[in-house]
Amino acid sequence: MKQLWCAVSLLAGSLLWSSTAPAQTSASGALLQQMEQASQNLNYEFAYINISRIGIESLRYRHAVVDKRVFAQLLQMDGPRREVIQRGSDISYFEPGLDPFSLPGNHIIDALPSVIFANFAKLASTYDFITVGRSRIADQMCDVLRIVSRDGTRYSYVVWLDVDTKLPLRIDLLDRDGETLEQFRVISFAVDEGVRNLMQGLEKANLPPTLSVPKDDKITLTWQPGWLPAGMSLVSQNRRDIPTMNKSMETRLYSDGLFSFAINITPADKSSTTQTLRTGRRTVQTVLRNNNEITVVGELPPSTAKRIADSIDLRSQK
Repeated sequence: MKQLWCAVSLLAGSLLWSSTAPAQTSASGALLQQMEQASQNLNYEFAYINISRIGIESLRYRHAVVDKRVFAQLLQMDGPRREVIQRGSDISYFEPGLDPFSLPGNHIIDALPSVIFANFAKLASTYDFITVGRSRIADQMCDVLRIVSRDGTRYSYVVWLDVDTKLPLRIDLLDRDGETLEQFRVISFAVDEGVRNLMQGLEKANLPPTLSVPKDDKITLTWQPGWLPAGMSLVSQNRRDIPTMNKSMETRLYSDGLFSFAINITPADKSSTTQTLRTGRRTVQTVLRNNNEITVVGELPPSTAKRIADSIDLRSQK
């Protein structure tokens, strides 16, 4: 496993750093927007693997549009059967040992890179889209592009797009040193009406009822981050009690449309410590200040999470 991951990282690094092709931001942005449209509008099937520091998983993803409704299926190919089904705006989950349930949503995000569904017109103000060249993936010629934040505070992506269909056939998530954190890699794929015919059967499938998602209460939090990466905006905020810990937690969730993170503040106790943990793309950064435990959790490099945590203005927090 270690040897395979090193080989994957070296391959991504050699492609990323050896190219001398000039940046073509406008053309690259147009290609990424075509990927977004192709991923949402074509009838296709992917057999692919996800590679990360914790291992390799193999999956199959099918997507079709029937009478202007999206139908999709994500299936884990090894081990216990785990399946996610999308029918319109309902996403249904089937896990061993758990009762099936559905949640509202626009697309399946589990085990698929979020960059596939990103709004690149919006991201263009804070990210550079750079054409690297061409390479062959899954026996298909692909355009290769980089997605890099202009302020250098986030991870970056390298995306391989099939020249003909504009579907993504490989996506690497890189840290700021160019090391590969995660890789999505298609082994084989099909784009045809056969996929649509297969997925059409989901129209009459008996899926679990959709759970209601509670709305956030309109609350006012007295603290604010003093610094955020460019393009990050507030998605939601809430305050909730944690009965097992006999304390409350205040949370703000932020996203730039590509990466997201949460800031959590709770009263500090004897077990509270300053710490930094990172697993793959996710970082947990905790600092202590004014008897408060401030924790930043999300898809950020540790240095960025630390800067956000240190910038928190607690105002009337005591």
